Amino acid sequence: VNHKAPRTMKASMLRISGRSSGQTQSNHWQKIIENLDILLKILQDNHVPPVLAQKIFTQIFSYINVQLFNSLLLRRECCSFSNGEYVKAGLAELELWCAKATSEYAASSWDEIRHIRQAVGFLVIFQKFRISYDEIVHDLCPILSVQQLYRICTQYWDDKYNTQSVSSDVLSNMRVLMTEDSNNAESSSFLLDDNSSIPFSVEDITNAIQEKDFSDVKPAEELLENPAFQFLQD
Repeated sequence: VNHKAPRTMKASMLRISGRSSGQTQSNHWQKIIENLDILLKILQDNHVPPVLAQKIFTQIFSYINVQLFNSLLLRRECCSFSNGEYVKAGLAELELWCAKATSEYAASSWDEIRHIRQAVGFLVIFQKFRISYDEIVHDLCPILSVQQLYRICTQYWDDKYNTQSVSSDVLSNMRVLMTEDSNNAESSSFLLDDNSSIPFSVEDITNAIQEKDFSDVKPAEELLENPAFQFLQD
């Protein structure tokens, strides 16, 4: 699980970040959903405590968020209106998966992709030139930093309707704020940290384990035939 699934997931994320036909793109999202289904079934079949499963899926969704969001900021071809529509459709599939997996396993996984959700929400909104700076930071993209917003606004291009990005006044406000924060090393970085590890404690696992009564469970015949397992009959 920890080797094959991440490699397949990473390959699909790299293809999603690129440009390809609509049918092929749809297949990439479907591959991600299929891998999530496979992993969920493995965890359930092996009676992995739900709290641990929650941590695993939270980590996966955090990885998806980092990969998609950073690709959006680093590659201008990803910062288009049509790509925003495509990613938005894929995120809707992930939201449906979380609902199907239920909070017992998905938990807060959906919240882990807030950056890409808000960025995509900006890409697909119409009449960006009419939006004020306050509307962007308070309504559309409250979790994004001004450096991230500036990067998206300046890289955005509409390959479908030829619409404009935000107004020059909005960009000017962003540049002023970035100048004020220029001495802050953390604020100057617009990329998300690639470290998506989600810590958990031993107490989280032990508290989730339910006690089972196995007194009435009969051992397998193959084990009873082996002298080394005679203690199972005691």
